[in-house]
Amino acid sequence: MLMNLIYRNSFRHKLRTILTVVGLAVAVMAFGLIRTVVDAWHAGVEAAAPDRLITRSSISITFTLPLSYKEQIEKIDGIKAVTYANWFGGTYVDASNFFAQFAVEKGNYFKVFPEFIISPEVMDAFNSNIKAVIVGQKLADRFGWKVGDRVTLIGTIFPGNWDFDVVGIYKGKDQTIDESTWFMRWEYIDETMKEQMPGRAGEVGWYGLQLADPSKAAEVSAAVDARFKNSSAETLTETEKAFQMSFVAMSGAILVLLTVMSWLIIGVILMVLVNTMAMTARERTSEYAFMKSMGFQGYHLWGMITGEAIVISLTGGLLGLALLAAIVNVLKAGLSAWFPVFKIQPLTWILVVALAIIIGLIASAFPVIKAMRMRIVDGLRVVD
Repeated sequence: MLMNLIYRNSFRHKLRTILTVVGLAVAVMAFGLIRTVVDAWHAGVEAAAPDRLITRSSISITFTLPLSYKEQIEKIDGIKAVTYANWFGGTYVDASNFFAQFAVEKGNYFKVFPEFIISPEVMDAFNSNIKAVIVGQKLADRFGWKVGDRVTLIGTIFPGNWDFDVVGIYKGKDQTIDESTWFMRWEYIDETMKEQMPGRAGEVGWYGLQLADPSKAAEVSAAVDARFKNSSAETLTETEKAFQMSFVAMSGAILVLLTVMSWLIIGVILMVLVNTMAMTARERTSEYAFMKSMGFQGYHLWGMITGEAIVISLTGGLLGLALLAAIVNVLKAGLSAWFPVFKIQPLTWILVVALAIIIGLIASAFPVIKAMRMRIVDGLRVVD
């Protein structure tokens, strides 16, 4: 009986309820979209492996390190394998066609980074062709590339036109792995630099270190950096997660602002529902007094008023999540170049539902207190 009464009361004033629900839904959608964008920024951090370290120049990631460091790093205790890579930074057809491009060590790179699923046949083709390139499934779909295509990039960091042969398309081991990356042979760059700019040959962007024991990451990091201390190219070694966080930190102020905005939106949701419940309670003062005269107890009024607020809040929240899911599906394709992993995280779903219930409880608090404290005589004197 009480549940039926809650449902009927929730939609007694249909226009008011619909407008409130729509307002809540839009606010929830905005809250969820902001959280999804923030989560997308952190996707690379969450995908970082605990058993990997990254060694780069202590000055900046834009400064290179000598290739000769590889043999010295391999001799340090606790290191299972070492590989290296370099950012290429070319453009395809037009400068707006941005995507990540890494020149990597043949054979060894994908052993240290096994999250990229590549068949043995593709690896053989990659290792046997200095102009070979392996691209992610999303990147191939974006430009319509297929195995066997010849693709030309216009170099920016490394000037000139660079021809590549697409020998394979990789997939990630799960949804957190970026499938919009381009992997080329580091040797291709190095051989070209030896001919054109000898001073830039034999240099790599960073080293990827696989640990035998992840718990010794701090010790190994210190040992690597101590090895090259006071050299012409000092190093900074950190966990892969910390390395990824350094890129996120570049946009730290923006992310903080977005996070603050998302919680301000929750405040707006609360005020909208508080206003609705206050109007409802004021209009039903005489009804509550009559119900108390008929024997309804305080907990009956609490259940009815709180239940109505939660029904409205949950309806708006669920509608907002439905709108959010639709918008994220639309935006996902267009933002794949910037946010390879753009999806609503499970925590966002849980958070919205939990907040809807909490907001319903808070919004109903004042009307409940007022109804329970009201004397029957005073309530019956009120004329709607």
